Amino acid sequence: MSLRLTKYLAIFTAAALLAGCAAITGEEDTGAEGAAVIESAPSTEPTTTGMGTGTGYVGDPLDDPNSLLSTRVVYFDFDRSDVRPEDRKVLEAHARFLAEQPGAQVSLEGHADERGTREYNLALGERRANAVRSMMTLSGASGQQTRTVSYGEENPVDPSHNEAAWALNRRVEIIYLTR
Repeated sequence: MSLRLTKYLAIFTAAALLAGCAAITGEEDTGAEGAAVIESAPSTEPTTTGMGTGTGYVGDPLDDPNSLLSTRVVYFDFDRSDVRPEDRKVLEAHARFLAEQPGAQVSLEGHADERGTREYNLALGERRANAVRSMMTLSGASGQQTRTVSYGEENPVDPSHNEAAWALNRRVEIIYLTR
């Protein structure tokens, strides 16, 4: 084949492909410049948007990194078991999710830093887990969907002996047992 014929075939093939794409959607509009604007056909794939994100995330809302549901650790101040105001929206989002998914269950695991006696820290971890459970129940989750457990100081995230480590260890982890 000659070089000229090969060029014409390439141009013809590209034009045919572009025309075929426009014919598939059946929606062609001309823009302000007179150029063809081709819209794609709507997807038939199911999509799930994380609660309050509007990101168009496809998949389980619990796995959406932009969703409040992706936050599954609530932190506490030293020697306190009251939920901080900045964590309330996270717990409300989890409660709404549980209310919408009656088969879902969570374990609320309370933790404390190493300061204090073992018994005191177990009780503090339990108070923290119960505070999270109460807030989630008040926000719509069923009491049957939540269980609490306290590990006290036994499972630190950071075993260091400084304020930064202690702050990470004062927490309640929200663990989904079933979705």
